[in-house]
Amino acid sequence: MKPMKEFAIQFVGLKIGKHHFEHKIEQAFFEHFEYKEFNNVDVNVEVELEKKSTFLELRFKASGFVNINCDLTNEPYNQTIENEFELVVKFGDEYNDEHVDILMVPHGTYEISIEQYIYELIVLAVPIKRIHPGVEDGTLNSDILKKLEELSPKLSDDKDKEEDIDPRWNTLKKLLTDK
Repeated sequence: MKPMKEFAIQFVGLKIGKHHFEHKIEQAFFEHFEYKEFNNVDVNVEVELEKKSTFLELRFKASGFVNINCDLTNEPYNQTIENEFELVVKFGDEYNDEHVDILMVPHGTYEISIEQYIYELIVLAVPIKRIHPGVEDGTLNSDILKKLEELSPKLSDDKDKEEDIDPRWNTLKKLLTDK
């Protein structure tokens, strides 16, 4: 997978202080990662880079929506997402990204590619259980929901249960009480 040039931040020529970058993420971004869970994407990602003399601090903030399918009904809906992430970039002898929020890059590095961090920021903002808002409030009219309600077991009264019992069991119950 080739890195995307628009997500590379060249920090060598930047002055010490805060710098702001904005990215509009759409479906093509996830096609680059071959991620097919989203039907449509409209997310704004703001990146604030604070350059200091010996390290860099990056703050990512994502907000927008992704269009996904409901786990219960398979109906598409827009899931709003908001997520934040902070990353510290330090300089060392070799590249190391073992820690979640610390990235070590070799001395002499002049740019950082942030596309992977943006990808993870958005994907992790989506809830694990995806339920259409219409399912929760009962306003969604779906053939799948109607079929699920039709096939779901119905609650019945205790009187109905006693009537459905085989009479041979009643005879056996008398043996337990006879002494």
